[in-house]
Amino acid sequence: MGNSIGIAWEKFYNENILNYFRSLSENPFAIVTLIIDLTIVIFLFYYFFKIVKGSRAWQLIKGIILLIIITALSSLLNLKILNTILTGIMNWGVIAIIVIFQPELRRALEQLGTNKITRYFGIDQDIATKTKEDIYKVVIAAEELSKSKTGALIVLERDINIQDIISTGIPMDAEVSPQLLVNIFVPKTPLHDGAVVISNNKIAAAACVLPLANDNDIAKELGTRHRAAIGISKESDSIVVVVSEETGKISVAKDGTLIADVREDALKKILISNIVTKRFTVDKSSKKSRLKELKNKIFKNEVNSKKVKSEKVKSENEINKNVKEENK
Repeated sequence: MGNSIGIAWEKFYNENILNYFRSLSENPFAIVTLIIDLTIVIFLFYYFFKIVKGSRAWQLIKGIILLIIITALSSLLNLKILNTILTGIMNWGVIAIIVIFQPELRRALEQLGTNKITRYFGIDQDIATKTKEDIYKVVIAAEELSKSKTGALIVLERDINIQDIISTGIPMDAEVSPQLLVNIFVPKTPLHDGAVVISNNKIAAAACVLPLANDNDIAKELGTRHRAAIGISKESDSIVVVVSEETGKISVAKDGTLIADVREDALKKILISNIVTKRFTVDKSSKKSRLKELKNKIFKNEVNSKKVKSEKVKSENEINKNVKEENK
């Protein structure tokens, strides 16, 4: 049996692998097409596995791979009956794959059908634009929660990482949406008690526990939700949107201070200016001041170098004079 396997492998090697490399050596341009071909195939496999991974179809893929391996082994070991059955199953495999992976294939085709070519390669939108969109969604959710007087606590992470806070909650890793945010804070649901943390343009976790501010100068009428908002804004640079359960008023906690009773337009401006403008743009006046500083430094260096040169010349002249006098 071992001899037959060796003969089969040698035949396959001579007829397929060697012939293929000979054709490549005869036609060097075929190497370029081979590289392009492999790149496209690898990308398609990667894209497919990215869509399928984590779904029910992932287990089916493992079964299909195992079936292919067994079919190949049955051919090498000359197990004719088993190989005939498995080959017959494999012939119907294409139709089976289409039926089994129908939801995943449909989702992939829908994504490919979009008009943004960047989505073909999984390239995200511009971070600043995406962040601005997320802010609008948070504002819409806050307004909805305010109308129904539903208490809410939404933490927007900035530069300082608050992973320790995220780890106290229930992981979500979900896209930011007004509907999801509103639904999380519905009373008597498992996730309503605690804070939602938005990190890296995702709802990272819900039902997170925040540190409470215990300052004596904080108004006594402020509840636990507002104290928690002030507490996390003191310990990090995060900005917190709070919706009061009693009054329905929206407040914003920033740098340890609470801006109370904020309207929709004001909330947008506060969040965009602090999260988008300060992080993703540089003020023109600061650029100009930096340029002035650089120019002044360059000018001072030039003046100092000129002074040093003049002093050197003077000292050299004095030395020459002294030498001449001594020679006389």
